Amino acid sequence: MTQIIQPQPKSFILKFQVDKLKKTDQEVRAHEKAHMAAGSGLVMGGANYEYERGPDGKMYAVGGEVKIDTSKERDPEATIRKMQKVKRAALAPAQPSGQDRSVAAKASQVETEARIELQKERSKAPREGNDQQEISPNSTYTNPFKSSNISPQTGHNLNIVI
Repeated sequence: MTQIIQPQPKSFILKFQVDKLKKTDQEVRAHEKAHMAAGSGLVMGGANYEYERGPDGKMYAVGGEVKIDTSKERDPEATIRKMQKVKRAALAPAQPSGQDRSVAAKASQVETEARIELQKERSKAPREGNDQQEISPNSTYTNPFKSSNISPQTGHNLNIVI
C-alpha cells in the first residue's frame, strides 16, 4: 500500500519557522543574560545581538555577544580574583559556546601566571628587608639557623605539601 503524503499548507511551514526563530531568540537572550549576570562589573556595555527577519516580518536574535574586560590588574591577587570572575561569566550559560570556553581557558592561563607572580613576590618579601639582627655589645647572639645550635636530640620536621 502506498501512502500519499500531502504537502503541508504554507501557513504551517511559516508557523514552524517562526516558532523555531522564537525559541532561538529566547535561548540567545538567556545565554547573554547569564554572561551579564555572572560578569557584573566586568561587562563592557550590554549584549550585542545578531538578528534575522522571520517570515512574519519580525526580527529575532539568532546570535549575540557580551564584551567582558579580561585585562590584568595591577597586582596579582586582584588579577586572580578578576580572572575567576571572568571564568564564571564565560561559563555561566547552560550551554557555553566554543568561544565561551576559549575565554575561560585564557582566563585560567592568566590566573595561573598571576599565581606564579604572587608566589615569586611572596618568596622575595622576607629577603628584601634587613635580614641581619641588631646585636648590642652586651648581648650574645645565637644564630638559630646555624647547625651547631641544634642539639643531637632535636628532631627535624619536614612538611610536604602536594
